[in-house]
Amino acid sequence: MVQPQEDDISVEASSLPPVPIQEISEDRALTETVLFPTPKLFLKIPKPEIRQSLRALTYESVFAAVLYSIIGGALLSNFLLELGAGPVEIGLLAAIPQMVNLLQPLGAYLVNRSTSFRWYFMCIFIPSRLLWLILLPAIWLVTSSRITGYQVVQLTLAILLVANIIEAFGRAPWLGWSAVLVPQRLRGRYFGFRNSILGLTNLVGVPLLGLAVSAWPGGTLQGYGTVLVVGIILGLISVGCQFWMTDINPQLLKVGDLDTSHPQPQGIDLSLFKDANFLKFVLYLSIWCFAVNISNPFFNLYMLDNLDIDISVVTIYHGLGTGANMLMLLLWGKLADRIGNRPLLLLVGVLVAVTPLLWLLVGSDRISFWIWLPLLHILAGATWAAIDLCTNNLMMGIAPLRNQSSYFAIAAAIAGITGAMGITVGSFLATLPGIAGLLGLFVLSGLLRMVALVPLVFVQEQRSIPLSQLMRFLFPMKQSTDLIKVE
Repeated sequence: MVQPQEDDISVEASSLPPVPIQEISEDRALTETVLFPTPKLFLKIPKPEIRQSLRALTYESVFAAVLYSIIGGALLSNFLLELGAGPVEIGLLAAIPQMVNLLQPLGAYLVNRSTSFRWYFMCIFIPSRLLWLILLPAIWLVTSSRITGYQVVQLTLAILLVANIIEAFGRAPWLGWSAVLVPQRLRGRYFGFRNSILGLTNLVGVPLLGLAVSAWPGGTLQGYGTVLVVGIILGLISVGCQFWMTDINPQLLKVGDLDTSHPQPQGIDLSLFKDANFLKFVLYLSIWCFAVNISNPFFNLYMLDNLDIDISVVTIYHGLGTGANMLMLLLWGKLADRIGNRPLLLLVGVLVAVTPLLWLLVGSDRISFWIWLPLLHILAGATWAAIDLCTNNLMMGIAPLRNQSSYFAIAAAIAGITGAMGITVGSFLATLPGIAGLLGLFVLSGLLRMVALVPLVFVQEQRSIPLSQLMRFLFPMKQSTDLIKVE
């Protein structure tokens, strides 16, 4: 076998899932798993191409983040509320992206039959983003009283549904392409840096977009239409950034086993359901998504409707959260590379589980407006930075490279089902007066989030330190030594 050159970065595709065999110590006082040699495929990507691909991936994410902040989140929620939408429509707004995750296994099947990641995503993202142009004439018609606001709400949800159905075919393959381009030892630092750049983009961009919508001379509906045009243009530019990312043939990732006596599975490899470690992770992810989505879509509704806070102020709150997200991501990325993703998920997950309970202290008073709500968004931004980063990295770590798309797709599909169930249950419970409305959902969500952390305790990660050493690592204590006098 030809040894990889010094300028190459080898991406290993093992035929077996990671199995801890032996531990060695390093000078940083952490443990690292070492695997004995197994038949592997080396996919050599030169370092200059890796650097160029990572820069392009960062630019792509920044431009796309602006679009997704416009066609989702507080801006789109406020747009629908202005048109007369209620809790059911806001629930659907959050449920649709979750439900279409059921199609992700089909996306994994399709990408495994293609020969180019780049052109596969061109066919996915260009139509899904151009589809939002249909909403522009509808905004003009509703502002001129030619159609009703509820008709535009229905049209918006229909566009959201079709666009997310198209993009569902690309979500798992996109994570697979990213896993190939980003070396494993750099994932925590790179994704931490990239997500901090995205946080800076949201910190500056989202409040400005919210202010533009709120202060637009023609009204908030026309203001939203204007920023939507800007978002679509930036979304198409983000697609163009993929030309600077190294293209990979997905067929190469399927040849991870040199033993040809066993035929390679066609389509989706369902043998992953025999992977006990993966099933534990999926159990955690499914309960977690259900618990989070019971309440998550309704925080904006609670501020905009119940507390009657202006959209420009809500976007400022979100800007504070993204600022905290941006500042903490670099720390979380470095910490995840040192101690592993699973211990960090458990540690920060407790804080995320407590956060919905703190909303019980929020009211219409000035203290809540100026102090409590900003602090809650800062706490949420800082903690969710670790959750998002470590969840993706943990999934990349426990999934074999040769069929990562199938692993990602199945996990996303199951998480999508449970997430949509959570939104549905939350939308139903929010209309019942007996459980204190939205505040009751926040309490229920916090309790279920704590339950979701239990299966994560039993998930094994190759590079993570044991939980027994976590507190010792975070809070090192000097050992006392007794002086023994020899007479």
